[in-house]
Amino acid sequence: MQPQEKESILTIAFLAAFADGRQQDQERSELRRAAAALDADLNGPQLYQRVLMKEVDLGAAVANLQSAELRALAYEVAVGVCDADGLRNEAETRFLAQLGNALGLAQPAIAGAAATADALATVPLSDSPADTVVTAPASIDFGEIDSIIVKAAVINGALELLPQSLASMAIIPLQMKLVYRIGKAHGYELDRDQIKDLLATIGVGLTGQYLEQVGRKLLGGLVGGIAGSLIGSLARGATGPIFSFATTYAIGQVARRYYASGRSMNTELLKHTFEDLLQQGRALYARYVPQIEQRARSLDANGLVQFVRGQ
Repeated sequence: MQPQEKESILTIAFLAAFADGRQQDQERSELRRAAAALDADLNGPQLYQRVLMKEVDLGAAVANLQSAELRALAYEVAVGVCDADGLRNEAETRFLAQLGNALGLAQPAIAGAAATADALATVPLSDSPADTVVTAPASIDFGEIDSIIVKAAVINGALELLPQSLASMAIIPLQMKLVYRIGKAHGYELDRDQIKDLLATIGVGLTGQYLEQVGRKLLGGLVGGIAGSLIGSLARGATGPIFSFATTYAIGQVARRYYASGRSMNTELLKHTFEDLLQQGRALYARYVPQIEQRARSLDANGLVQFVRGQ
């Protein structure tokens, strides 16, 4: 994939992020942070600013994508962005229709990507037999919770090694299910909004996180690549698995502390704790590299929805 093609896909991703027309200061701050993290070769901050100032149009972004594969990839990325924080709204649906038309995609290609993204965005928090593992608050097994957190972190690191961009979208519902299970173990029955509020408080924006994940895949040459070429991919410098492993680990551990405290941790303490745990997750990552690569070999990108449901 050529640099201008990567830039066009990321530009379309930013256009999708702004398509809902309702960005608040917190959302814009999260998108700026994601853009800054992609400054290496993708000019993330510049692209963000140009989209924010309406200095790019959809036609110009699409023009650099000549192959059918890249055009389908750009649409898949855009759908993932629109659905990252929940099922897309009317404005986002209009944007995706305009994008599909500009890319010249056939209806089956449009419908297939949208159906997968929609299903991932609406996976129930609790429909897995694994939820029966947690116990009553009086007999919480913290070692078991730690094992659940590490398992989730390994899976999400492995998902970053799959070339399909929607594989990264599966990370978000898995993180939400992780928080749900930890809350339930401490006697709290959580809904999506409560989990999103906690993630926003610690500084994990869902749309920004997905943008950063896709951008890291573009930088690492993983997105849109050939499935099966995983051996040695971590050693070649892919940073996405580190990011997703550490973020998932930190989310799980801060949730454990938050619900164990009776939800008494204030915003400042939550953010500080999350940052400390994020560094801890990065330090732990090297220990789990073999497990991440092994897990990636067993994942089937065509069965993402069923896989997420079962976790």
